Amino acid sequence: MAYVLGFFTADGNMIRNRRGAHFIEFQITDKDLLEDIKNAFKSNHKISIRERSFPEKTIYRLQIGSKEIFNDLLRLGLTPNKSRTIKLPFVPPKYFSDFVRGYFDGDGCISYGIYNRKDRKSKNCLFESRFTSGSKVFLESLLKRFRDNTIIEGGFIYEKNRGFDLVLSTNDTKKLFKFMYSNTKNSLFLNRKYDKFCKGLKLLENHIL
Repeated sequence: MAYVLGFFTADGNMIRNRRGAHFIEFQITDKDLLEDIKNAFKSNHKISIRERSFPEKTIYRLQIGSKEIFNDLLRLGLTPNKSRTIKLPFVPPKYFSDFVRGYFDGDGCISYGIYNRKDRKSKNCLFESRFTSGSKVFLESLLKRFRDNTIIEGGFIYEKNRGFDLVLSTNDTKKLFKFMYSNTKNSLFLNRKYDKFCKGLKLLENHIL
C-alpha cells in the first residue's frame, strides 16, 4: 500500500461532500494501473470514464467512499486541496522505495536526448529525472530524506509557473532507478515510465547520450 499512498499523494483527491460523505478519488489515463490500485484496496467500486476527457485521451476514475480511509490520510498529513500544502508523510524505510515509485508514477518524469546548445556549435546530452509538486516543503523533505539515506547525492529544487520541480542529474537518476526498481517482484509500477527509464539507460550505456 506504500506505492498506492505515494501515487495518491501525487495524483489523488480527497472529497467531503455537503451530506458529510467522505471519498478518495483517482483520475488517471492508465486503466490497468487503476485496476491494480482497486485490487490493492480490495474494492468493488466501479471504474468509470470521466465525462470530459482530454483530446485523444480517456480519463478513468475510481472513487471509493470510506470515512476510515479518509481519516487515515488526514492523520498522515494529507488534506483536501492538498497540492500546495502537502508534507512528506512518514513512511518506514522498508516501504520508502515503494512510496517514491508511486509518487514518481503520479508526478514524476524521465527526460533524455541530445540537443543543440544555444551557440548551435555543439551538442548537449540530457539524462535527468524530476519530481513535481505544488508544495516546496514536500520536495525539500523528499530531497533531505534522499540525501540522509544516501539514495542520491545531489538534486536541486526550482520554482516554475505552477509549482516546483526536484531535478536529479544523470548519476542521481541512475541511482534513483536502482532504488525504485531493484525489488519490484509482485509490486506495482507504471510500465510505460519503467520502459522509458530503461530505454534512456540503454542509450546512456551505449554512449548514444
